[in-house]
Amino acid sequence: MTVLVIEDQTMVRELLTLACLQALPKARLHAAGTCAEALAQCRRDPPDLVILDLVLPDGDGLDLLPDILAGAPAAKVIALSSHIDEFTLHRALSSRVHGILDKNEQPVRILREAITTVLAGGQYVSSFVQRLKASVRANPAAFAKILSEREQGVLRLIGEGLTNDQIAVRLGISTSTAKNHRLNIMAKLDMHSTPQLIRYAIEKGFTRIPEGPSRS
Repeated sequence: MTVLVIEDQTMVRELLTLACLQALPKARLHAAGTCAEALAQCRRDPPDLVILDLVLPDGDGLDLLPDILAGAPAAKVIALSSHIDEFTLHRALSSRVHGILDKNEQPVRILREAITTVLAGGQYVSSFVQRLKASVRANPAAFAKILSEREQGVLRLIGEGLTNDQIAVRLGISTSTAKNHRLNIMAKLDMHSTPQLIRYAIEKGFTRIPEGPSRS
């Protein structure tokens, strides 16, 4: 059993590594603090289990996931984040994540329970994530129910402050198509300005406000 812990905060990374050793005393343990380090380690020794922080200094953990699974297609993945919002939850549940833990609410000992569950073929979702999932399911206006995948991608870029021209270049579409997507999103969300869309994108987690080196 090979385990890879991907977490940028040194103390948290060491605690997670220790928890993994306690749960899997015979496992080979590797650790990485960035996306680049994680991919390099995956090439050297493909993992069977990945503990993946979703907010990394050089990228997004869920964006990194396909590259990890390309080199280790059978790996089980437990995602960790202190920023589990509606969009992060939607993306995680739509990806090949086997467990989702909220770092703000869960003690490190819960990781052992999550590891046991996912290695047995189950899915482990923390109590906070369960509550958020139930809330989204009960909300008829949840974005996943009214916006297409393409519109969600455009909203993510709108939240970054990109213009229609910039969105068109990023997505390889025409400016008029980008504009139509923006107008359709506004209509579906009953919003009437770009600042409203940006606030919504930040609130729901499509866009994160950059944080400094003291990120917790």
